[in-house]
Amino acid sequence: MVDPNLNSAEVTRVLFEGFPSWAIGLFYVIGFCAIAVFCYGWYIQYRKYARGQPLRRALPRISHRLRSMTMAVLSHSTLRRRDHSTGSAHALIFFGFSILFTGTVIITLDYDVFQNLFGITFWHGKFYLFFSLVLDIAGVALAVGLLYMMIRRGWIKPPKLDYKRPDRLPDAPDADRTYYRIEDWGFLWLLLVIDITGYLLEAARLVWLSGSPDVWDNRWWSPIGAIIAEMMQGAGLSSEAAGKFRVAMWWFHAFLALGLIALIPFTKAKHIFTAMASLALRDPSPIQKLAPVNMEADRIGATSITDFTWKQLINFDACTKCGRCHEACPANAIGAPLSPRDLILTLRELSERALSKSNLPDAQCLVAQGDKAFQVASNTLWSCRTCAACVEICPVGIEHVPVIVEMRRALVDQGDMDPMLQKALQNIQKRGNSFGENKKRRPAWTQNLGFDIKDARNEPVDVLWFVGDFASFDPRYQRVSRDFARILKAAGVDFGILYEDESNAGNDVRRVGEEGLYQFLAENNIDVLHRCTFNRIVTTDPHSFNTLKNEYSEFGGVYEVEHASTLIARLLREKRIPLKKSLEGRRVTFHDPCHLGRYNKVFDAPRDVIQSLGCNLIELDRSRDNSFCCGAGGGRIWIPDLAGKEKPSEKRVREAAGIENLETLVVSCPKCMNMLEDARKTTNNEETFEIREMIELVAECLDDTVVSLARA
Repeated sequence: MVDPNLNSAEVTRVLFEGFPSWAIGLFYVIGFCAIAVFCYGWYIQYRKYARGQPLRRALPRISHRLRSMTMAVLSHSTLRRRDHSTGSAHALIFFGFSILFTGTVIITLDYDVFQNLFGITFWHGKFYLFFSLVLDIAGVALAVGLLYMMIRRGWIKPPKLDYKRPDRLPDAPDADRTYYRIEDWGFLWLLLVIDITGYLLEAARLVWLSGSPDVWDNRWWSPIGAIIAEMMQGAGLSSEAAGKFRVAMWWFHAFLALGLIALIPFTKAKHIFTAMASLALRDPSPIQKLAPVNMEADRIGATSITDFTWKQLINFDACTKCGRCHEACPANAIGAPLSPRDLILTLRELSERALSKSNLPDAQCLVAQGDKAFQVASNTLWSCRTCAACVEICPVGIEHVPVIVEMRRALVDQGDMDPMLQKALQNIQKRGNSFGENKKRRPAWTQNLGFDIKDARNEPVDVLWFVGDFASFDPRYQRVSRDFARILKAAGVDFGILYEDESNAGNDVRRVGEEGLYQFLAENNIDVLHRCTFNRIVTTDPHSFNTLKNEYSEFGGVYEVEHASTLIARLLREKRIPLKKSLEGRRVTFHDPCHLGRYNKVFDAPRDVIQSLGCNLIELDRSRDNSFCCGAGGGRIWIPDLAGKEKPSEKRVREAAGIENLETLVVSCPKCMNMLEDARKTTNNEETFEIREMIELVAECLDDTVVSLARA
């Protein structure tokens, strides 16, 4: 409790107590120099960002973005996800440092503004005592967080903090990341030493002024400093010696603190600001809806560091090297030459070298794409599945996938792609599908259904079913398409298809980087859709679902679009689907497709359908937004995998095989089914469990007599 008899004016701390005028003047000279270096450093950073391209899409209102950023920072929600201990330790560091910094600002305002300009002071009495207590506690929080981070780096050593690069040979000139390790440790030690010297300075002052009741009697309001002071006295430190030690510690602490301020724009500490900027600038739909491209431009995509937007340049600087994207990436998991973290760091290193100078270097020094140092190789870019696991887990809002797609656009423009990918794109351009099949064969799967499907080109329908390539031509998935048609018929849904006038929706074409072909496909499909009368679109393909729902509006195609899982879940709730049996007790697990789950946040609908059938749903270790990609996305279904390397789909199947007594691995995407069916064979799990589409489970329970009546 506060002593009611204390002299409020006397209970304070004189900032420069015992210092001669020249020493005070020297401190201010050093302080202003540190601030000048800090400001110059940020001028260099601003000049670097200003050399980026303007944004091609407007962001939400600044008030909304600032509110979102503030909530993320204060809650530390993005940092705690899937790594609660590290997020909590960072919260201790962040809030401890923020409170201590705020305390310094309060002292500065009291001494340099209110006292000197207005003759007013508030840093005394009860306010000062509570102020001291709060800052002491904040210092403990900071130290605990820093020590945990040191233990984590030095002893726990999680693999994601290993800076070994998968995209470089060990002797490559930019393969050595020793500097980053030194920087990481230097940053932690600098903060810890500043924190510790603050306590030592506080303790030395208490011993020095132990003869003053206003100081010594209130020492326990600074509990850590008081404990250290008691220890100093117990060790025989005199008041005079403590005074000399205080002066030395005062200068040492001040030099470290001012040095940190000066170094912020040039070191890892920069992320204090760039991470918040990155979060504030975060695009609400960076992966669902890629930025538009001017196809009339002289050059398509990003080949040089100046081809990226100023926002992306800030993204590069925001990276804290935490390795969460590195850990989540399916390409990295199978040993492909891609780490989202290393890609971002490579571009950051290039931007720092090329754009921080007063004058831009020659064009060759700006090249971001290639096999030289500080460039991103084409095999790195083609390794990406665009599954967005990196974007989804990044705690500071870095958008890796748009960066990769932008660089792929340049590769496609140069003709630098795998021959099988080139063949698939040629098939899509000539025939409207990646299988190279004649357009007239697209509706061939509808034969032998026992009923006709409406032609949405010729008559109005309530639901227009956009079937997609795999659902139309892949023999395995054609069975699923027929089952879906039976379900819609039994539920009394008025639906139709586009028959041979449907073309590939273009989602993966766009993410491959073939923007011109994508726009051609989108415009053709929209032209066909505009000639039809319908209320909404449904598709069984999450890839088509994503681009129809999120990207066609850019070209004038604004529709209500839903995935088959959502439609079936609603029909089941409304009891419109006649079921004759239950799958009670069947042990199943569900694989979340990236484009349905992570891209569009449809997690519950397929699970609701599965559980409504009576299945016992056991979740995979990596599910929902943490689902592990099957490896098909980003055009990789058209590109052969690395020889001798385990495929992402094989990893996923092995994960499912680890579930005891699993009977069925359920999917809800034609590409996932294709990849996982192959992986089930190559991993010798054909007898372990089956792979079924969610639609097939519903069809298995369907009362076929109702369908027969509907046919009649």
